[in-house]
Amino acid sequence: MQVNNVRLEAVGVKFEQFPETDYPEVAFAGRSNVGKSSLINALINRKALARTSGQPGKTQTINFYNIEEQLYFVDLPGYGYAKVARASREQWGKMIEYYLNRRVPLGMIVLLVDIRHTPNENDRIMMDYIRTAGFEPLVVATKADKLNRSQIIKHLKIIKQALALHSIDQIIPFSSMTKQGAEAIWDEIDQWLAYVQEQNEEKEIDVDEE
Repeated sequence: MQVNNVRLEAVGVKFEQFPETDYPEVAFAGRSNVGKSSLINALINRKALARTSGQPGKTQTINFYNIEEQLYFVDLPGYGYAKVARASREQWGKMIEYYLNRRVPLGMIVLLVDIRHTPNENDRIMMDYIRTAGFEPLVVATKADKLNRSQIIKHLKIIKQALALHSIDQIIPFSSMTKQGAEAIWDEIDQWLAYVQEQNEEKEIDVDEE
């Protein structure tokens, strides 16, 4: 998709604060400071529209970015930062789980992990949340510029095993510094959008035939 028009449209913690349009939604989930906002900025060709912070755990809301009046990128609160109060962590966890299970326009989930580290218990819990909600996420391994090519393959295999994936082909290495992986991520999103459009057209045909 060629992105020229994008804006932060809604920020909320409960459903009545979320957009009421039926644009399909791509949600981005990951540990605090894994690079969700940096990935979103890279995908929409902006330097700082998505809110980035050097302080893990700062994003406490679900942020909806309107992309070309066609879809939303949804930035979920980062999880797993120990210094955030336990009550806040539990609240975010409930909010994320509720969104994943109840949000009808949600159709694709991108799970970010740091390519340098083995996915931890919080990552595995998030993967369970996502699968329980009926999705198989696109896994993006951030900070790929920190490793050389041989290391990348090794670490992709570690991530594959930790998250019980079928193949390392389900993981896209990404770097916010070099934009490595951005095109491949957009390819996945575009394929999904084409599928959504095809499904919607079939529903319209069925309605017309009735």
